[in-house]
Amino acid sequence: MSFLATTIYYYCFAKGTALLESGIAGALSGSIPIFSTIITFLFLKEEKVTTNKLIGVIVGLIGVLFIARPWENGSTGLNTVGVIYMLIGSLSVGTSFVYARKYLTKTTIAPAALTSYQVLIAIIVIGLFGDLQGIGNIQSDSTALIGVLVGLGVLGTGLAFILYYIIVKHLGAVIASTSTYIPPVISLLIGAFLVNETILISDWVSMFIILLGVYIMNKKQKSGKGVFFRQRS
Repeated sequence: MSFLATTIYYYCFAKGTALLESGIAGALSGSIPIFSTIITFLFLKEEKVTTNKLIGVIVGLIGVLFIARPWENGSTGLNTVGVIYMLIGSLSVGTSFVYARKYLTKTTIAPAALTSYQVLIAIIVIGLFGDLQGIGNIQSDSTALIGVLVGLGVLGTGLAFILYYIIVKHLGAVIASTSTYIPPVISLLIGAFLVNETILISDWVSMFIILLGVYIMNKKQKSGKGVFFRQRS
């Protein structure tokens, strides 16, 4: 969990956001539920993969494709490396939902303890192998420092991962991962209206396509119908 949901996830998202507009980076993070569904299909026999979920994956991938725009280059295209970082980060945390559901939700370890172990191990790994040059500069900007400590630390990591383990246990990997549909919307709104980033109409359309895919994945089907794949126990 430390490797999937913290070290790779945070590193790739930080790199991707540094190379892309924050709104675009946030929109690409909307692919997390899509990756969770694919990994569930492959490895998690406890959860059914329905027709709706498969259709939702396809629709969501179309949204990711349109927002990444791999057919464009130069000034009109996105930074390909940044897009790759965001997708790797999304794949990593998407996989973590399945891992947590399969191996951790049945343990007696409290969510707060799991979060503490996960973050502590990540700190050690990044401290040993990461590039920490210039990390002290964050203290020169009080707004940035408070944002890191409170926004990213207490709320975005500590509280977020405690809730993460709770919802994975009670809702399952795929449904729990769809809670990540909120950040793409917020990122685009902040990028467009607070940071004055250039957000194209196609970016908004792509985001809504991704969210449509998430909606289809969560749409209820009648019991016993629409089950495309169910692994044998």
